[in-house]
Amino acid sequence: MTTELYILLPLTFISGMLNASIGGGGLILVPGLFALFPRALPAMLIATEKCASFVGLGTAAQQYARRIPLPWKLLALAGAAAFCGAHLGARTIYLLPASWIKPFVVVLLVVMLVYTWFKPEFGTQDAHIPISRHDLYRGLLLGAVIGFYEGFFGPGAGSFLIFLFVRVFHFDFLRASACAKVVNMATNLGALAFFIPAGLVYYHLAIPMAVAMMAGAWAGSRLAMKGGNLWLRRLFLVLVLVLLGKLVFDLVR
Repeated sequence: MTTELYILLPLTFISGMLNASIGGGGLILVPGLFALFPRALPAMLIATEKCASFVGLGTAAQQYARRIPLPWKLLALAGAAAFCGAHLGARTIYLLPASWIKPFVVVLLVVMLVYTWFKPEFGTQDAHIPISRHDLYRGLLLGAVIGFYEGFFGPGAGSFLIFLFVRVFHFDFLRASACAKVVNMATNLGALAFFIPAGLVYYHLAIPMAVAMMAGAWAGSRLAMKGGNLWLRRLFLVLVLVLLGKLVFDLVR
């Protein structure tokens, strides 16, 4: 176990940095967990990863909230809906195979990539539009849908959140990324509300991973705020390309 931790903890640190900036840390950490512990139950590895990610997202959200004004009413509603959606999604894993959703996700990623690529101004400026009651309803729907996706399938949920916060509420990438962390915490918590009572967390892995995730999240959020919107936009495009390539490869294989 000590040997595996020497590999797992650096992977967790890098995953925390990615999650804190633009999302997608699971693209590194989840395959790493499966490779290091091939005999473990997949559901337990996913639950353990979500446990550590929740702590990292909380660290990142705290760092952002100290420096960026966040729409807390919108986030509270979106987070509550995301919690319920993720809990339902985690339960649905046992009823439906996740493979059917992959082609649909590929199409959405292509749309996101093309839209962001051909709109250079997308997410570079915050419109500072007050949150309306209609926006709160949108936040509820956004949280429920992305929450269910996170609990059921997961990859790219943070990126979808960032894209939608920019597109729907006209935030810049930095503010959208900060908001995504809060909602992502709720999705992880919703899934864990099912995983933890079911006894599906390896705590001997989750605790040291949480420490590494906190350190990575602190570094990643600082880099994001220092790099600004242009840096985050470029990183977002790279991440979507990588995620798209992975899902297409999985489908072809």
